[in-house]
Amino acid sequence: MHMISHGHDENKGSKTYAVQQEEKIGASTCADCRIHGCWEEKPKKLPGNCPGRKKELLEYSLKEYQKSENHRFFVTSSEIEKMGYGQWTRIRETIEFCKRMNYKKIGIAFCKGLREEAKVLVKIFRRHGFHVVAVMCKSGGVDKAQTGVEEEMKLHPGEFEAMCNPIFQATLLNEQETDFNLAVGLCVGHDSLFYKYSRAMVTTVITKDRVLAHNPVGALYCAESYYREKL
Repeated sequence: MHMISHGHDENKGSKTYAVQQEEKIGASTCADCRIHGCWEEKPKKLPGNCPGRKKELLEYSLKEYQKSENHRFFVTSSEIEKMGYGQWTRIRETIEFCKRMNYKKIGIAFCKGLREEAKVLVKIFRRHGFHVVAVMCKSGGVDKAQTGVEEEMKLHPGEFEAMCNPIFQATLLNEQETDFNLAVGLCVGHDSLFYKYSRAMVTTVITKDRVLAHNPVGALYCAESYYREKL
């Protein structure tokens, strides 16, 4: 496994050492590409480490889209992109997607810190005719220490502190046989475990960021200014 430290590129006119090393080991560096020929039907030029050159992987991926469990899902996603492009919010897109997929039962796994937002979300989905099953992260009321979290790593050491329980959230929604699940503000890593254990497909409606009002991209907008030394 190659660990590469990027840091800030003071010389924007040349490749950073990190990018050079990534290219050397054959890693795809689309974020550093200045060509983006993949947007064209017949690109005249592609970087040596362009993912588009991996024909076997590309062919495999295209075949996977034709599988019954993937085909309609992907096509519907693309239709939603066309129908609401630049007009619909993410929540509206999610609602319309669920309707076009004929989903009836929607699961919502939400963070305790966003319980009011979850309440509003549930109300909206019910108004659109969906049956909603909502599960909060603290469900089960299990102390963090029971899973191996050290006392000093609790927010309040020495006190009972209910753990976030994403596997339990997923298992409960699996039991309820939800058609589609929404993640609402789950912690970094906890969200990953929820995705892993959910039988139904998952989309994220809200991404948690306790500092930026759940708008993590805000840090990127300020990455070269106010947040330069904080990232």
